[in-house]
Amino acid sequence: MQFGVLGPLAVTTDAGEPVAVPGTKVRALLADLLTNRNQVVSADRLIDDLWGDDSPANPAGALQVRVSQLRKALNDAEPGARDLVESRAPGYLLRAGAVDADRFAELARHTDVDRLTEALGLWRGEAYADVADAEFVRAEATRLAEQRLAVHERLAEARVARGEHDLVAADLAELVARHPLREGLRAVQLRALYAAGRQSEALDSYADLRDRLADELGLDPAPELVALHRRILEQDAGLSAPPKAAIIRNSLPAQLDELVGRGEALTELRALLPAQRLVTLIGPGGVGKTRLATETARTQSLPDGVLLVELAPLPAGDPGVAEQVLGALDAREAAGTTLSATDRLVAALRQRHLLLVLDNCEHVIEPVAALVARLLRDAPGVRVLATSRESLGLTGELLWEVPPLSLPQDSDPDAVRRSAAARLFAARAAAQHRGFRLDETTAPAVAQLCRRLDGLPLALELAATRVRALGLRGVVDRLDDRFRLLTTSQRDVPRRQRTLTAVIGWSWDLLDEADREVLARLAVFRDGCTPEAAEQVCQADLDALARLVDRSLVVLDDSPAGPRYRLLESVAAFCLDRLTDADDVRARHAAYYTDLAERADPELRGAEQRRWLALLDAETANLRAALAHGGGLRLAVALSWYWYLRGRLTEARRALAVPGDPAQESRAAPWQVGFALLRGEAVTPADIRAALAHDPDGRGAWFAAHAVITHSELALAAELLPSAPADAWTEAAVLASRAMLAHAAGDQSTLEYASTRSAALFADLGDRWGRLQATEWVGGLAEMRGEHERAVELHREGLRWAEELELWPQVGTELSWLAWLAVQTRDYPQGRELAERAYRLAVEQDAPGALVFAGMSLGFAARRDGKLDLAVTHLTHLAERGRGETRPALYLPMVLVELGYAVEQGGDPDAALALHVEAYEAAEAMASPRDGVAALEGMASAVRSPEAAARLLGVAAAARLALEAPASPAERDEVDRVTGRVRAALGPERFDALVDEGTKLSPGEARAQL
Repeated sequence: MQFGVLGPLAVTTDAGEPVAVPGTKVRALLADLLTNRNQVVSADRLIDDLWGDDSPANPAGALQVRVSQLRKALNDAEPGARDLVESRAPGYLLRAGAVDADRFAELARHTDVDRLTEALGLWRGEAYADVADAEFVRAEATRLAEQRLAVHERLAEARVARGEHDLVAADLAELVARHPLREGLRAVQLRALYAAGRQSEALDSYADLRDRLADELGLDPAPELVALHRRILEQDAGLSAPPKAAIIRNSLPAQLDELVGRGEALTELRALLPAQRLVTLIGPGGVGKTRLATETARTQSLPDGVLLVELAPLPAGDPGVAEQVLGALDAREAAGTTLSATDRLVAALRQRHLLLVLDNCEHVIEPVAALVARLLRDAPGVRVLATSRESLGLTGELLWEVPPLSLPQDSDPDAVRRSAAARLFAARAAAQHRGFRLDETTAPAVAQLCRRLDGLPLALELAATRVRALGLRGVVDRLDDRFRLLTTSQRDVPRRQRTLTAVIGWSWDLLDEADREVLARLAVFRDGCTPEAAEQVCQADLDALARLVDRSLVVLDDSPAGPRYRLLESVAAFCLDRLTDADDVRARHAAYYTDLAERADPELRGAEQRRWLALLDAETANLRAALAHGGGLRLAVALSWYWYLRGRLTEARRALAVPGDPAQESRAAPWQVGFALLRGEAVTPADIRAALAHDPDGRGAWFAAHAVITHSELALAAELLPSAPADAWTEAAVLASRAMLAHAAGDQSTLEYASTRSAALFADLGDRWGRLQATEWVGGLAEMRGEHERAVELHREGLRWAEELELWPQVGTELSWLAWLAVQTRDYPQGRELAERAYRLAVEQDAPGALVFAGMSLGFAARRDGKLDLAVTHLTHLAERGRGETRPALYLPMVLVELGYAVEQGGDPDAALALHVEAYEAAEAMASPRDGVAALEGMASAVRSPEAAARLLGVAAAARLALEAPASPAERDEVDRVTGRVRAALGPERFDALVDEGTKLSPGEARAQL
């Protein structure tokens, strides 16, 4: 495992795969352990570092949770890596063998240019950048920053010693500006400036330092600097530049602004160029190839320098590339010569050692390729760095694709600031508008803008020029009209880069008509497409697609799931305006994805479920577009099961509401009703029965009946469930629903048969979602019988299955089960943490059922953990929701009992008794004897008469025995608490007699005596 602290915290596997470390506190914990790597850090110190004066109620438990999350993140990426975080008294230790700061320190001990350059290349920003404000990293970050500056000084000295004074003088200007009082930097800058023939600038720099030291610190320059200043005044020959070969020309433009977000790219390219004679930077227009090439070339040290040749002014196909290079060399043609321009250029460069940068080659690709091939063969000291939207296609060419800048992963301000695209936009916007800041208020809009513009540097810079006139929100709101919006009036920008239209049009104009047609048709896809989809919808062959990829107009994402072609959003918008047969292409698009959805529907119920879920996930945007392009109700019906698995209830409800032909409307009716019920809408029994009248295969009927259960209409659900399912899958699904009904009724024999039979059928079919559903109720039976360890094991397995299938609503349900079981077994902090995770997930997924279960677990855990106010808030909300339904919700009795306990503990036994009585009546109405028993125990806690309380405890104990539903440890705690109080009030003999008397009463008789 590799750890990076020279920039934002970064963790990668040995294979180079990034490791996501979730949560601010977990990242802070990792930073703390890294600053003390391979040493034990006490738990007390970690708690103080992470929370300070705002420590949680259970700080040791909270720390343990963060440690567990860190271990899980490491282990998920590299099995066994959890052992890197050791528990060792009095705290924890991180075994970190590969930390970039340690590698930096090792390289920094050297004095040669290459090692020192490699050392600085490890830096990705300020040390510990994303936790730099934390007190516990400040000393370490400061130490590393000082070491970094020291390496800059030594590298600059080494480069001056070997004659790179021009480059060093340019490179040190920004560094000295940021550290104006650092005398070591000034000394090497003065030497570089003087050696470069810039004596007056060297003297000015010394004067600036002397004045700053006097004004700010009241000091004089060090004696060494004073001596160096005197030597410059005396023009000491020892300070002159060492002799070197004549430089042909260094034509790189001066750096006018900061290159943002390309640190890693620069490091890689700087290392590549000395070993490769031809490197071609490829990528779409506006991605920043030219800027990256010039900044890479700026750091190269060759005896004859660097020559930049702009090829954009040449007309398309112009053969005069060699003349353009000769012009940049300022090589005049001798009178009477008969040599060709290429021969003259080869002759001029044959004995030279230089880097030739050829910029914008795509429109003259053939003559450029011919010229470069000749130079590589006949001028061995010449290296070529080219920029193009396609490769030169030469032997030995190394293609380096310039990616767009990294995008914000979400709208969290810290995540946005870590994004290179956002940093570039913010820097350029601030330059245009002094008041602009990237902060909590602007981060969401900046994240949206960066994603909409695909992280293209040119598009982001054009957008930044509009902030002053339109404001940030105004720019984002106008992105649908991006080609009018994204223009600039900057006079020093080439015309082809002054508008987004011109940038893309430059590439469009280089295509032949057939390739333009294919590119325009590709614009109907959303989020890319497979090669098969592109061929069918665009009526294109793979050769045409390959040409568009080669010319950087189409992006090829080659993932483990298979290749996908994708257009950048701006390219797609440009092409849609030029699509001449839009209706026909969109019709083919809708037909292709309708066929795909219909093939997927049966596969989602079998062994290939996971693969087809991933396939449809990848095509989500295309499926939505196909619905709008004519897929209609037929496509909506085919997608219904997928939408349910993914928890997209609102999307399904809306899509199934569109009109269609009678046959499709009949097929859609049960699914439409089912989704309406799952969304919490009121649907009459008559409407439900009418919707099921024409269900062809029974699956729609099962779905609607299953949804009825969520409205607590248990008898209606049992009636509507198909009695003779047409296939094994529907039979298994019906059994899972019957298990759910049996659990609600406390019918253990039916629950055991239905859940185990359903699990076996789904296992035979290979349907992991089905096994997950059935196993949920096998676990429910175990919980009912008091087999809590087995129940936890079953639900942990269910959680793993749900996470593997990315069934996020079901993940929330399994977390809620585990939270519930943690509460029942008295692990209240764990219960609260699991319930909070489930609650957040249910809110994110807009899953009403999962939200209720998570809220229950939260309320129960909070009450048992002594957080009465929090418990009352959650439980009251759930009680009001449960009462507001047409029938009392299934969860209402449990919620009322728990709320009754909270109110009683808060000092209002009369209100508590009313809640327990209401819970008993609700349980009786829905035929749920187990919930009725809990309500009787609750009444015993609140009733004022000790005699009545003792009889109620006896009734409840007898009922639990008859139901084979033993109390959980947490429930026993409540019974023991009440028992102790009532026994003390009555005396042991009287108490036992009344309890015995209660065992002979029915629950109804006991209720009547209150």
